[in-house]
Amino acid sequence: MELLADEHTWLVISFLAFLGIAWRLGKDKILALLDDKIEEIRKEIETAESLRIEAQEMLAQYQRKHRDAITESKKIIADAKKQAEAIHKQAGKDLEETLERRELQLKDRIKRMEQSAVQEIQNYAADLAMNAATEIITDKLDKKTGEKLVDQSIKNLSKQIH
Repeated sequence: MELLADEHTWLVISFLAFLGIAWRLGKDKILALLDDKIEEIRKEIETAESLRIEAQEMLAQYQRKHRDAITESKKIIADAKKQAEAIHKQAGKDLEETLERRELQLKDRIKRMEQSAVQEIQNYAADLAMNAATEIITDKLDKKTGEKLVDQSIKNLSKQIH
């Protein structure tokens, strides 16, 4: 009986009785709360899983876009290099054609200058010869011989015309 006189025993008995009554009355509510909490956690896990899947899909999509962008940029660079090379070749051809055209123009100009110089020299020589002949004739011919030459030239002229 000492056991019943001990206050610890009554404390344990009363605690067990409280737990029994609380269990009997609150078991359904406690289980319902636990079930609700489990369902809430399950929904959060499903949401997190769907977000993770969505994030992976987005990552894969952006990685594809990144690869496509890199491929496109390489293609653009290759095309730009080809265009630059073509422009460079065309510029070289154009420069060569321009130089050839200029060379021909200069050769023509030099030829014309030579012809002009030859013509000027011939004209100068003809003028010089005429002046010299005039001087010689004026020095050596007298008036009578000059009239004879003019008459003879007139006769020759009329023969050459008919």
